[in-house]
Amino acid sequence: MNLRIAFLGIALCVALLSCHTQHKIQISANYNSKANQDTLMSSPDLNGAHIGFAVYNTSNKTYLYNFQGDKYFIPASNIKIVTCYTVMKFLGDSLLGIRYVVKPDSTVEVEANGDPTFLHPDFKNQPVFDFLKKQKTILLTDNNWKSKGWGMGWSWDDYESDYMAQRSLMPIYGNVVHFNKINRPTPSPLYFQKLLGNETDINNGKFEIKRDIGSNRFSAVPSPNIFAGEDIPFYTGDQELLINLLEDTLHNKVSPLHFKLDRYPDIVKVYTQPTDSMLKIMMHRSDNFFAEQSLLMVSNELLAEMSTSKLIDSLLKTTFTFLPQKPKWVDGSGLSRYNLFTPEDFVAILNKMKDEFAWDRITNILASGGSGTLGNYYKNSSGKIYAKTGSLSNNVALSGYLITKSGNTLTFSVLVSNYTGSGTNIRRAVEKFLNNVMDNQ
Repeated sequence: MNLRIAFLGIALCVALLSCHTQHKIQISANYNSKANQDTLMSSPDLNGAHIGFAVYNTSNKTYLYNFQGDKYFIPASNIKIVTCYTVMKFLGDSLLGIRYVVKPDSTVEVEANGDPTFLHPDFKNQPVFDFLKKQKTILLTDNNWKSKGWGMGWSWDDYESDYMAQRSLMPIYGNVVHFNKINRPTPSPLYFQKLLGNETDINNGKFEIKRDIGSNRFSAVPSPNIFAGEDIPFYTGDQELLINLLEDTLHNKVSPLHFKLDRYPDIVKVYTQPTDSMLKIMMHRSDNFFAEQSLLMVSNELLAEMSTSKLIDSLLKTTFTFLPQKPKWVDGSGLSRYNLFTPEDFVAILNKMKDEFAWDRITNILASGGSGTLGNYYKNSSGKIYAKTGSLSNNVALSGYLITKSGNTLTFSVLVSNYTGSGTNIRRAVEKFLNNVMDNQ
């Protein structure tokens, strides 16, 4: 009798193990999914690299593929998926630009909310500017600013690159200086003209612009190439720069102070842009600046201060407890190599996003085949794939949604780290793999 019970117990364990394995890799009757997986894995450019991928059917809640889906990888700009979900969940349908209180003497006390769209060239409508322009005396508090310009693990030697604009309390002009394509360097905003040094003759328009790492001193230096225009981040660590830029733009007095703006009912809020208009640019262009600042905006709403580290710590203990593996998460953009997520984590977040928000909203925000950062890929799959790319030297990522030939919606994540071959070839191999999934499921 005991032997029979033991046998039944072993049979039950085998059956359960079989079910668990089916959830990990489900073979389709339409095609050989193992052959498709093997084709991806055999790409020569993946030799020596680490790869993990997961493809999940949201209808029957099973994994079609799950290869090392519980392993950690550097996700690069796939972090923006996490940021996007956070913003969609907590910032509502409009971005909050500032809070303010008008005092009896008509002085206006202002708390900035980290809105990256303030005087940004992508946004013509500027409600905060329109309001501040009418004020005579503005007191701007920095009491809620608890972060630094650069994130943990960012590559410091990229500080002059336009994709690494620094974070700040109240971004202005995208926190970059635009130098026009002319024979002589001319900055926009023009305020920076007095900070531009020309120690050398600029002959025939052959020059480039450089900036000192810890200041806003810009220089035009000789180059073998004709200057074609350039955007260079300015240094937000200069405590007086924001005030100078505001006064130069508004033509009225702005005083920096350190006080707490209590959030009483009489506080007035100025909203700026539709949230999704910013998120769409962030995801289509993979805009690091928008990602970093929007996470700071969430922090200011939930914690009453702008602290990326405190916000992430709070979110991981509350909002993101559903993740199958606890990630290492340090910034909003994915510029940091300290970030570590698993493919299963991204599938879980994408599933949550699909469950909580309208599908039309998601597909408006994410790029599809042939658009955004997918502009050179999936050109025959527009409307069938909605995804976010990720690229950091030696790391490639792609996570999002697939609409299959039979009409099923799949969530997927493919993460590759430590490759030394061609990133383009790896992306093409992933493209072929995912196209086969879409065409045969």
